[in-house]
Amino acid sequence: MKTLRDTWLIYQRSLILTLRQPVWVIMGMFQPILYLLLFGPLLEGATGAAGATGSAFNWFVPGLLIMTGFFAAAFAGFGLVAELRYGVVERMRVTPMSRFAMLAGRSLRDVTILMAQALVIIVVSIPFGLELVPGGAALTLVIVALVGLTFSLLSYAMALVLKSEDALAPVVQGLALPLLLLSGIMLPMALAPDWLQTLSNLNPLTHAVDAARALFNGVWDDPQIVIGAVVMGVLAAIALAVSARSFARTTA
Repeated sequence: MKTLRDTWLIYQRSLILTLRQPVWVIMGMFQPILYLLLFGPLLEGATGAAGATGSAFNWFVPGLLIMTGFFAAAFAGFGLVAELRYGVVERMRVTPMSRFAMLAGRSLRDVTILMAQALVIIVVSIPFGLELVPGGAALTLVIVALVGLTFSLLSYAMALVLKSEDALAPVVQGLALPLLLLSGIMLPMALAPDWLQTLSNLNPLTHAVDAARALFNGVWDDPQIVIGAVVMGVLAAIALAVSARSFARTTA
């Protein structure tokens, strides 16, 4: 019970601090909405050539949600670097607060903000021709939440190790860009050469995107749903273990 209470306290604190500077939340939605407005309409021919049926936005929006969760989570560590610099984590260390709660509360804040952003993106997409399957969209948000949780935890772990924005930025960018390009978020990987498709299949983000698209469009018998859920569930568990160990070492 103490861990749950401490997690709730850290969650409240982190959420309030974020809402006091809503520019970060707003800018977090600016990029995906820009892609929606300026890139989505270009995909009609590409998705049709790749064998996708229905609106291009029904293919693009699930990937866009994954991209939003991925990028927001990947850069979450920068906030923790600032707290390390200003001694916030150090002051918390001398309290009897649960070390796990310090990490879990922040991560739950990240997921909460991500869910709000995802809902806005879905609503904005409807006038463009998005055909919404409510149950599928709801389950898609679960996959998006797993992506956000996994990569925010890994971002925190890297922040605890590197302890510098100057060091964290190139690492995040160097890892994020190939994962994004190989995931099929922007263009169908069915159009790629065989060697590129092989690399894409090794990318866990690819399976999350495929699962999200199947769920979002109500294709319930697609095996990618189970594959994507299992891959992200396992990665979330690994990320939790790695980040918790890093946090425990830092605050020991």
